[in-house]
Amino acid sequence: MTDAQFNAFYSADARPLAIVLGTNEIASAVAVQLTKAACAVIMSHDPFPPVIRRAMSFHDALFGDPAVVEAMCGERAESAIEVAGILSRPRHIAVTPLHLTDLLAIRSPFALIDARMQKHRVTPDYRGLARVTVGLGPNFVVGANCDIAIETKPIRSGAIVADGATASADGQARLLGGVGRERFAYSDRAGLWHTPVEIGMRVFKGFVLGHLDGAAVRAPIDGVLRGVVRDATCIPAGVKLLEVDPRGRKAKWTGVDERGRGVAEAVVAAVRMAMEKNSAMRPTRGALVH
Repeated sequence: MTDAQFNAFYSADARPLAIVLGTNEIASAVAVQLTKAACAVIMSHDPFPPVIRRAMSFHDALFGDPAVVEAMCGERAESAIEVAGILSRPRHIAVTPLHLTDLLAIRSPFALIDARMQKHRVTPDYRGLARVTVGLGPNFVVGANCDIAIETKPIRSGAIVADGATASADGQARLLGGVGRERFAYSDRAGLWHTPVEIGMRVFKGFVLGHLDGAAVRAPIDGVLRGVVRDATCIPAGVKLLEVDPRGRKAKWTGVDERGRGVAEAVVAAVRMAMEKNSAMRPTRGALVH
């Protein structure tokens, strides 16, 4: 890392740092919007739940593959030096397997956003680890385990939750081309997942798309493969393995979709409000652009 890169990341007037937990498509949409709004963004991977919409996310950067979303480039970082080097380049986002405790030692973040979308796990209280903590999706309670909570379920996606309220999950998959839960294939057991297929290919109901613990997993409907867990991933029981988009020529499997954009814009608005309330924040490079 050059002296210029070091100074760009660690100087007093450096861009405000945002840490995003998760590498799924919602986390990636948030990372894109925060980067556009002049934040330096680090994404921290969590293996649960597995990421399926990989062409709409920066997840594959963890494996050294190209990961570009809306002209933003995700790049793997394994150390503080690599993080600083990546974030010194325009339109770059650091994607890392480093845990939150490791990242907090690099530089204190202004914003910490939990975008892991973990419906059935205990949600830690991250308040105090950053000047503003934002929880996306179920199990976040304003004033209990986050400063700001934002809904991600389809009917209220992007809505900011009131103080003391809980962001909820109704267990209903949003409709896509008139199809809900039926467009997904789920793991009926834990095991090692293998698949030879690529996102974006045309598939037909019943076609074998992979094997979990040796058992065949078939396409649930006709359509275009919108998402699939990466090959050679260890999978727990009861999670999504793949998704088929039934919309034919209108199918979308890359970029940021409407839901992701709405949630991401709400996050940027929430972080901007927190910055405006923080009198110690510099009004130059440290301010979010509008």
